[in-house]
Amino acid sequence: MPELCLGTVQFGMKYGINNQIGRQPTRDESFQMLDYALDHGIDTIDTACAYGEAEEIIGAYVKACEKKHNIKIISKLRPNVINNKGKSVKKIIVEECKNSLRRLSVEQLDGYLLHTPEYVYQDEILVALAGLKKEGYVRNIGVSIYDLKEGYAAIDTGMVDYIQLPYSLLDQRGIKEGFISEAKSAGIKIFTRSAFLQGLFMMDHNFIPEHLQKAVPYLEKIEKILEHYGADKVSAILQFVKQEKQIDYLVFGVETREQLKEDIRKADQSDVPVECLQQLKKEINNVTQAIIFPSLWAKKE
Repeated sequence: MPELCLGTVQFGMKYGINNQIGRQPTRDESFQMLDYALDHGIDTIDTACAYGEAEEIIGAYVKACEKKHNIKIISKLRPNVINNKGKSVKKIIVEECKNSLRRLSVEQLDGYLLHTPEYVYQDEILVALAGLKKEGYVRNIGVSIYDLKEGYAAIDTGMVDYIQLPYSLLDQRGIKEGFISEAKSAGIKIFTRSAFLQGLFMMDHNFIPEHLQKAVPYLEKIEKILEHYGADKVSAILQFVKQEKQIDYLVFGVETREQLKEDIRKADQSDVPVECLQQLKKEINNVTQAIIFPSLWAKKE
């Protein structure tokens, strides 16, 4: 059963389609959430250079925190940082990793992922990433993907320890297409994100933007199934992922300590009927990329 991993994009920037007021936690609020997570068994933190101030906030917490020896931090290479303008790929990647380590106030990362999934096709980048592991800067290397084709390419490299991908009620590709099973067979740990699809699941349908109106029939079908079984939406969203034994970590982000408390409590329960989860898995199929890929939302495709 997946363990929980605290995502921190909300710590560093205003994030999420359902974040209508543009709220970002203060540094003190972020510290309180990190405290609460560690006190309740969440020792793995997911962040990235691209998440605004998130690395700096976590680093300040690590400096001030007596529990820092319990924290496992996963970060990511700056997106699109390789530009072929003279500096060697190895030098760029080592510098970027060292900068993340400095901001995070740690000497070694548990994981360092490619944030540009297409980099998985470039041998020079993969070799440089493996060099970080060999030199002790990181314990594990991997890639964060959207499309499964980069995931399969990552498996084929034979070099990757971690793969992070979306998985939710609307985006079940990883399980249904057999990708996660194949990755696990290759000894790769699986981290899934976007269980709440940036808050889309929790939005009032009247406020869903025009370019995402195609999502509404799916959301209505999900809500109808939940109503039939008397199931809570947040519980179903989290337990739907947690039922998948092949997933190692469920990465989730929050904006408040109260939200964190609720998510931990509901993820750890088993109060959503198995029949409800099975029906959700069976009836939600072939959702278009324009809905499940937030990178396409801004393009309004």
